[in-house]
Amino acid sequence: MATGTHDYTIDSRNDEILIWVNGELKPRAQAVVSVFDSGFVLGDGVWEGIRVSGGHPAFLEAHLDRLFEGATALMLDIGMTRAELTAALYDTLAANDMHEGVHIRLMVTRGVKATPYQDPRLTIGPATVVIIAEHKEPLPITVTEGITLFTTHVRRATPDTLDPRLNAHSKLNDITACIQAYTAGADEALMLDPQGFVATCNSTHFFIVVETPGGPEIWTSDGRFCLAGITRANVLTMSRAAGITAVEKTFTLTDVYSASEAFVTGTFAGVVPVRTIDGRTIGTGRRGPMVERLQGLYADLLAADVAGCS
Repeated sequence: MATGTHDYTIDSRNDEILIWVNGELKPRAQAVVSVFDSGFVLGDGVWEGIRVSGGHPAFLEAHLDRLFEGATALMLDIGMTRAELTAALYDTLAANDMHEGVHIRLMVTRGVKATPYQDPRLTIGPATVVIIAEHKEPLPITVTEGITLFTTHVRRATPDTLDPRLNAHSKLNDITACIQAYTAGADEALMLDPQGFVATCNSTHFFIVVETPGGPEIWTSDGRFCLAGITRANVLTMSRAAGITAVEKTFTLTDVYSASEAFVTGTFAGVVPVRTIDGRTIGTGRRGPMVERLQGLYADLLAADVAGCS
């Protein structure tokens, strides 16, 4: 069984990859940043995880939108245009001869600081930009057999403390939730919002399938306390286009435990079923018909997006 949506098969080709660091392609062992870098010292930065298919970064415009929106909120000057970042991504893929089964981590920090202290005015250089592209695919069993979740006591932050919609480098809130989940024997964490309603998972977005007199519906949180997920948005859009009722709303764990199916979404593994939550079997405990249908719809959506890049 998988132990999380980001489980992958180790690929020896990743030992020799070239990594883009501030405009230079460097071997993995030489790809480093300063110990005074804002990202290392403070977690001050934004990032994107991007799937590559057919030689193209999938849903790239949406990822760049989120990256620049986050940077604007943090008053962080990326120092590169969208076109320049796009060229850098393609240069990294070309340098590594990568076309399929690739996952990119695009990271931007505020840059090097004069001394390790939080004040952004102590930054003495341009932003640090790093692109890591790896040969990396989810385990097939993750997609078919799914994962288990545990609801943690660690809640999602409110926007006036750390806006959960920001894809910031600081992930300590999610990390502590993840630790509690796996020490409880589950794969990943299900997290509640400050009022106790279901919000999201520590590294993916959460959905349930609810049977109604009018047919099955998919529910996800109202979005106020979760990351502005690219795959989440795509699943909502494609579901509605396919005639599936897809609702963003507040709901509780009582709704979750009685759902006919549950699943999570993320850039790396797409749509992944959930077998159990807090020791309770969801539906049959196996991938259900709605999840299987959504996986097919998502594969078609992904293919159509990268086909438009050719």
